[in-house]
Amino acid sequence: MQIERLPALSDNYIFLLTDAEQRLAAVVDPAEAAPVLRRLDALQADLVAILNTHHHGDHVGGNAELLRHFPEAVVYGGAADRGRIPGQKVFLQEGDRVTFADREATVIFVPGHTRAHIAYYFPPLHSREPGDLFCGDTLFAGGCGRLFEGTPAQMVASLTKLRALPDYTRVWCAHEYTLKNLQFAHAMEPQNAVLSDRLHQVTVARQHQEATVPSDLGLEKQTNPFLRWDQPSLQAAMQSQDPVQTFARLRGKKDQW
Repeated sequence: MQIERLPALSDNYIFLLTDAEQRLAAVVDPAEAAPVLRRLDALQADLVAILNTHHHGDHVGGNAELLRHFPEAVVYGGAADRGRIPGQKVFLQEGDRVTFADREATVIFVPGHTRAHIAYYFPPLHSREPGDLFCGDTLFAGGCGRLFEGTPAQMVASLTKLRALPDYTRVWCAHEYTLKNLQFAHAMEPQNAVLSDRLHQVTVARQHQEATVPSDLGLEKQTNPFLRWDQPSLQAAMQSQDPVQTFARLRGKKDQW
């Protein structure tokens, strides 16, 4: 399975999964159809699956048009998103499996951003290779999604699941928000030397219009404040020793950033 990042809208990423030998493809969160159709045409590949993480329009906006071109493609999404994802045929729950090419993903239920959000984690085939996490708007490079339908406690539980994955995991999040996220993170934890170095690298990358996705989960654990609610430095900054309250105060500050 190969993975390609396709820019869409103003700051979205669509992820195209391909099986070159079989000329088959799956797409994760198609915000719009045009970039996907162009790439499929160039590859002469058939779309067989649409993997949605949640129902927001900038993640499912391309579903209907893609289905017009590939009516046999199967649309996957969370069970609790029934009726909200165009064309959805498979309703996934925690622990379900989705297979594409030579890889099999485990479905992780991660409510918080929405009530039905799921993520797809493809473990590596070999120990020397990274796993791949498609997490929609739950976890971002340097940040996390807003809480539109969930609670801080739900989001902490969801992020705890993702934080438990191996460090050597590529995080394919759906937006190019990294620079602003890290600027906020640095303001919250200015003494974090690893974070300072990452912020510098991302600043330079974005000056050259380079993408910062995928990120590395091990690095996220060291620099992303929304995976670090139990760190004394952040708890002191948020004036709380309670993980959920620390997270909630961090998310509240980020909402106003």
